[in-house]
Amino acid sequence: MTDRPDLSTLPSYKAPKRSLFSARKFALMASVVAGLGVAAYGLSPSHNPGDLFSTPAHAQVNNEVRKVQQPVGFADIVERVKPSVISVKVNIREKVAKDDGNDDSPFQPGSPMERFFRRFGGPDGLPPGLRGGPRGGGVVTGQGSGFFISADGYAVTNNHVVDGADKVEVTTDEGKTYSAKVIGTDPKTDLALIKVEGGPNFQFAKLSDTKPRIGDWVLAVGNPFGLGGTVTAGIVSASGRDIGNGPYDDFIQIDAPVNKGNSGGPAFDMSGEVMGVNTAIYSPSGGSVGIAFSIPAATVKSVIAQLKDKGSVSRGWIGVQIQPVTSDIADSLGMKKAEGALVAEPQANGPAAKAGIESGDVITAVNGEPVKDARELARTIGGLSPGNSVKLNVLHKGSDKVVNLTLGQLPNNIEAKADTDKGGKESSRGTDVPKLGLTVAPANSVAGAGKDGVVVTEVDPKSAAAERGFKEGDVILEVAGKTVGTAGEVRDAITAARSDNKNSVLMRVKSGGSSRFVAVPLAKG
Repeated sequence: MTDRPDLSTLPSYKAPKRSLFSARKFALMASVVAGLGVAAYGLSPSHNPGDLFSTPAHAQVNNEVRKVQQPVGFADIVERVKPSVISVKVNIREKVAKDDGNDDSPFQPGSPMERFFRRFGGPDGLPPGLRGGPRGGGVVTGQGSGFFISADGYAVTNNHVVDGADKVEVTTDEGKTYSAKVIGTDPKTDLALIKVEGGPNFQFAKLSDTKPRIGDWVLAVGNPFGLGGTVTAGIVSASGRDIGNGPYDDFIQIDAPVNKGNSGGPAFDMSGEVMGVNTAIYSPSGGSVGIAFSIPAATVKSVIAQLKDKGSVSRGWIGVQIQPVTSDIADSLGMKKAEGALVAEPQANGPAAKAGIESGDVITAVNGEPVKDARELARTIGGLSPGNSVKLNVLHKGSDKVVNLTLGQLPNNIEAKADTDKGGKESSRGTDVPKLGLTVAPANSVAGAGKDGVVVTEVDPKSAAAERGFKEGDVILEVAGKTVGTAGEVRDAITAARSDNKNSVLMRVKSGGSSRFVAVPLAKG
């Protein structure tokens, strides 16, 4: 038996902290193992380098790794759906530029879609390599995405991708290029239907019948930056998004990266069906920040069916200006819940006016289906065909009633706004309404204000009225359901509302040629 060495003569040893010791221990073990590996290889010249990876121990590791659940990939889905996606290239001959501040955008000036058009759809938003000749007569080339919806070449893209195009070409996933023609467009939903000419049986995608759930996986396939078919993945972040583009906003929000050229491309679910058409992104910087918006498949189906049938979309119309019912407005009207659509003003000779619907009425249901808010009413009526008969449930002066009417056709023209110059600065100061923080004068005494109501000549910036958006030049037409023409009538209506123990008073206000209702809290005392 070998004697152990005497360690008593060695200097005393102080153990390091545990964490440091552990780190050194693992570092040392790695060195030892590495050294043994080299030694083993050096002492066994009959082994070749491949033998190091075929030892029983390594095979056991491989077997254990194979047993571990692998992450779910998207390759099988992508392989199946990618051939249906196309690149859409357009040539647009520019008109002589006009300094109208709108640059021929098809969207409402200042809206998110209009800004998106500037950045990603319009000539000024295209990368330098995709721009054509000089502004004011040159040819602009743009690119977007789309997808086939039938074997005979019908395909969907965005309206802003092909709007005004003189020439449209598509390139398939195989790299083949075909000419296409625009069958119809719908600026209100930013959808377009095109037909590819002279091709074989194209692989096409199916529009989903199922509404996506928040948290579902989504694959965005398109042609970002003109690079060809590209796939990105994310989840459904939200649904029913209103981005301020118009009354038919009902977007699916996704966080899959979507960039220039993705516009018009499909967003697929895990069944390989199209849940939406990518149309806009939120981007302070110009690149993807994970907030993109898709048009729901249900909307696409409805719009595309009409475009294919007649090249345009006809929407039902009842002829009312509507607004949401806020909690303050609901309280003013004695409603238990803030729901439905408040009629700010029925249009003269429109279906609603002819049926007896008045300002201040709240539409609560269409054909027995409850109306959540003003946007839902617009979408519901717009989804019905002109000429259809509908039954509306209406709250009228505190009582429920049913109104039957026949839908008209939504006019395509956009009505011009009335002159907003009320001449307030030229008027006398007016009379204070201290409980509201407003100074008002009879409208017929102020140049340009009209003959009805009282015009606001001054607003206390610290008042409840200022918080509710009142500004100089607004015309108050009604207070608590009563028409007003003087400051005294305004005060009397407020006193009556206070006597009825109302927390706020509802006013009908005309501003910029349109009317709206505003609920203003009543000051105590």
